[in-house]
Amino acid sequence: MYDRSFFASRVGQAALASIAAMMVFMVMSTQIAVTAPMGQIAVAQTAEMA
Repeated sequence: MYDRSFFASRVGQAALASIAAMMVFMVMSTQIAVTAPMGQIAVAQTAEMA
């Protein structure tokens, strides 16, 4: 199913675009989690519970 003719079709190109979008989202979400300060996250959680 995943051969050269599949990826040449419109469905195959859409699959490649979807895979690329998921990879970009994963990279972006890991960068956000690493750069977020922990103090502000704890304050936001306690504010939501109150």
